Amino acid sequence: MHIKERIKNELLFFDGAMGTQLQKKGLKLGTLPETLNITNPNIIKEIHELYIRSGAQIITTNTFGASEFKLKRTEYTVEEIVESAVKIAKSATGVQYVALDIGPIGRLLEPSGTLKFEEAYNMFKRQMIAGEKAGADLILIETISDLYEAKAAILAAKENTKLPVFCTMTFTEDGRTFTGTDPLTMVNVLEGLDVDALGLNCSVGPKEAIPIVEKIIKYSSIPVMVQPNAGLPEIENGETKYKITPKEFLTHMKKIVEMGAQIIGGCCGTDERFIKLMTKELKTVKPKKIKEKEFTAVSSYSKTVKIGETLKIIGERINPTGKKKFKQALRDKNLDYIIKEAINQKEEGADILDVNVGLPEINEEEIMIKVIKEIQSVMGLPLQIDSSDPKVIEHAVRIYNGKPLINSVNGKKESMEKIFPIVKKYGACVVGLTLDERGIPKKAEERVEVAEKIIKTAQKYGIHKKNILIDCLVLTASAQQEDVMETIKAVRMVKEKFNVKTTLGISNVSFGLPNRSILNKTFLAMALTAGVDAPILNPKKEEIKEIIYSYKVLSNQDKQSEKFIEKYSKVIQKKLNKEIKMQKEIDLKQIIIDGLKDEAIEATKILLKEKKSMEIINEFLIPALDIVGQRYEKEEIFLPQLIRSAETVKKSFELIKEIILKSGEEKKVGKKILLATVQGDVHDIGKNIVKVILENYGYEIVDLGKDVPAQKIIESIKKENIRLVGLSALMTTTVKSMEYIIKEIRKNKLDCKIMVGGAVLNQKYTDMIKADYYVKDAQKAVEIAKQFFSI
Repeated sequence: MHIKERIKNELLFFDGAMGTQLQKKGLKLGTLPETLNITNPNIIKEIHELYIRSGAQIITTNTFGASEFKLKRTEYTVEEIVESAVKIAKSATGVQYVALDIGPIGRLLEPSGTLKFEEAYNMFKRQMIAGEKAGADLILIETISDLYEAKAAILAAKENTKLPVFCTMTFTEDGRTFTGTDPLTMVNVLEGLDVDALGLNCSVGPKEAIPIVEKIIKYSSIPVMVQPNAGLPEIENGETKYKITPKEFLTHMKKIVEMGAQIIGGCCGTDERFIKLMTKELKTVKPKKIKEKEFTAVSSYSKTVKIGETLKIIGERINPTGKKKFKQALRDKNLDYIIKEAINQKEEGADILDVNVGLPEINEEEIMIKVIKEIQSVMGLPLQIDSSDPKVIEHAVRIYNGKPLINSVNGKKESMEKIFPIVKKYGACVVGLTLDERGIPKKAEERVEVAEKIIKTAQKYGIHKKNILIDCLVLTASAQQEDVMETIKAVRMVKEKFNVKTTLGISNVSFGLPNRSILNKTFLAMALTAGVDAPILNPKKEEIKEIIYSYKVLSNQDKQSEKFIEKYSKVIQKKLNKEIKMQKEIDLKQIIIDGLKDEAIEATKILLKEKKSMEIINEFLIPALDIVGQRYEKEEIFLPQLIRSAETVKKSFELIKEIILKSGEEKKVGKKILLATVQGDVHDIGKNIVKVILENYGYEIVDLGKDVPAQKIIESIKKENIRLVGLSALMTTTVKSMEYIIKEIRKNKLDCKIMVGGAVLNQKYTDMIKADYYVKDAQKAVEIAKQFFSI
C-alpha cells in the first residue's frame, strides 16, 4: 500500500537516532557521518537493520548533513553521498519504506542571514533529485528551525520530485522555534504548502513536547508526526548520556498517540530499545481520525491572524493610489518611507498589511520583492500581496516568508486560470472579487452568483473555501449611489449562503465627495453589522478607530470593554502621546528600535553636531539595543527584528568609528571577545548572531570561525590577550570537543572566562563541562559581557 494511504489509517513507526548509534560505534570527532556511506557502508546498514528488527516501518537515510555546503570540506559530491545512502537503506533486510533525510543547511537565510532563498532552494534541489533517482520512497525534511528554510526545502521537493513530503520542525521549551515560529503558524504554512505530514522532532524530550504537539494537532488537518529526543544530553565520565529510559519515553509517547499523532519515532538519544518497546506496545493502536480544521488564517513567519473569530483590520496605506509622497518614494526606492507606513499602521491597530507598489514607471516586481523583505525584517504582521500582474504575485508569494493573502482573483475565466494555480501551489489565501466578464453586477444576487463561481472553480483546483475571502466590491456613492446598499446586501447573502469570510475596501465609497470621513465611518458601521470580517481601511484615522473600538464592545468581542476603556480613558494623554510621537521621528533611539537603517545615518550625523561620539553611543545606541533586547526576551519581537536593529546600529556605529579614528577624540570603545564554533562542528549560525549583537554593543570580536581546534583557540587567546571566550556547538557529538577545549584552556592556566552556547547546551551541561557562563541567546551574551568587563 502507498504510504500516503497508510498514514491515514494506521499508526506508523519511524526509526530512532542515527548519530547516537554512530557514537556508540565509535564515530571519531570531526568525522562527517555522511561520509561513512562510502567509507564504511556496512556500519550504516547494520544500524538500519537494527531498527527494522525493532519494528520500524520507515528507516531514514544517513543524509542529514548531505548539503553541498556541509560536504564541500569532503572529497564527495552530494549525489555520491545521497545515492549511496539510499542504496544502503534499500538493501537492508526487511525494509518497508526508505525516507530521504534532509536536515538544515547550516546557514541562516535572508534577511537574518546572508543565504538567498533561491540558493537554499538549489542546494535542496540537488539532494531531492539524487534521492528520488536512487529510489527513496519519501522525503523527510527535519530538525528545521527556520520556517523560510522549510519552505525552500518543500518547494525543492515538490517541484523536482513526485515523492511524498514529511516536514518536522524543532522547537525550544518556550514553544517556538529558534527564529520565532509557533505551532499554529507552522501548521498554517506547511499545510498550505501541501506536505503530506508535519510535526515536531528533536527539540526537547517527549514530556516537554506534549504541550507543543497538542497545539499542532489542534490545528492540523493532515497527519502529525512526532520524533522527540530522549531528553537533553548530559555528560558522565566524559560520555554523552540521555537520562530518559525507553519505558519513560513510551509513557509520554502513548499520550501523544492518544492526542492524535499518526506517525512516531525517536530523535537524539533514542536507539533500538526505544523503537522496540513502542512498536510492541502501540502497534495495534488505531490512530484518531483526522478532521478538517475549518479556520481561515494568514501568517508571517512568527504570527498567524485568524480571520472570522473577531474583527481584523487590513491596513491600506502601502499603496501609491492618490499619494504623491508615496509615489515619489517608490521612484526613489526610498524603502524607509514605506517601512514607516508599515510601522505606523501596526501601531494604529492593523492586523494585516496590504502591499501594493504598482506604478507604470517602476519595475513593480523588483520593488515588490524588496518591500516585502524589508517589511518582514522589521515586523511580524502577515501581508496581503496586492497586484494586477500574476507574475508579480507569483514571485512575491514565492519569496514571502509565511502564508500570505493574495489580492486578488475575480470571476473572469482568465483571472481564475492565472491566479488559482499560484494560490494552490504556495498555499495562500485569496480575495475573490465579485466581478466577471460582464463587469461588476448591479444587484446583490448577481454578485452572489459570481462569488459562487469563484468558490466552485477554486475547489476544482484543490483550494478549500476556508482560504477564500469574498469582496462584494464597494462602489462610490458619488457615481453609483443606488448600488451602495447592494454591496451591504451582498455581504450578508454571501456569508449566509457559503459561510466564507468577507472583506471590503471601505474608503472607495466616498471617492469624489467632500468630508469623506463621515461617509467612510458610516459605511464601515453598516458593513460591520452585515458581517464583514476583514475590512481594508486606513487604521490611522481616528474616526475609523472610534467605530472599530465601539463595534468590538457592542459585538462582545472586546470582553469587559477592556481595550475600549484603556483607549478612551486616556483621551487627555492622547495629545501628549502625539507630541511624543512627533519627537520620535527624529529620535535615533526609536529609529534603531524600528530598524530604519538609512535614517540611522542621517540621525547620527545630526547628533554628531551637538554631542560627542561616546555620548551618542551611551545615550542612544546602547539604550536602544537594550530595549530591543528586552522585547526579544519577552517575545514581543523575534530574531529577524533583533538582527535588523543590530544592523541599524551598525550604520551609526560605523559613522561614529570613522569620526573617532579621524579625530583621535577618544580611545577604542570595545573590549576583546574571542568567538569560535568548536572542532567537529560546522554550524555557526548561533555564533554569528552573537557576534553581530556584541559588535554593535561596541565589543571587538576575534572571530575564529567554525570547526576550530583547541590549539588555535589557545594561541589566539595568548596572542590577542583575550579575557572572555565564547564557544558554540550545535551537535551533541561536538559538545565533547567543547569540554576538551575548556580543559586545555584551564591546563594552560590562561586568565580568561569562558561562555558557552548552542542548541544542546543548558545550565546543567555548562556546569558539567566547567564553563563559566551559559549563553541562552545573543542578548544573554551581552549581559555577560557587560557584567564581565565592568568588574
